[in-house]
Amino acid sequence: MDIKAEEMEKDIMTIVDEDGSTEEVEVLFGFEFKDNQKEYVVYTKNEEDDNGNVTIYVSNVNRETGEPKLLGVEDENEWNRIKDVLRELAKDE
Repeated sequence: MDIKAEEMEKDIMTIVDEDGSTEEVEVLFGFEFKDNQKEYVVYTKNEEDDNGNVTIYVSNVNRETGEPKLLGVEDENEWNRIKDVLRELAKDE
């Protein structure tokens, strides 16, 4: 798999929603696909689902405007690649 994963120390990031509200989240790690140079961040709000699993979120990081913006992932092929990365990293844990 052609990715670069960066382990980060426990890091808190503030997200600003479209309506201007802010929320602090814990950054778990970031990675980039070398072939298309798209960067992603994986983070959590430390919410648990009904089975006790912590919910994680993945966003594409756009740095073109100077201030990083988090964008959703809408392309199915891109999502499949991201899921492969998450599965691979989960195996290593």
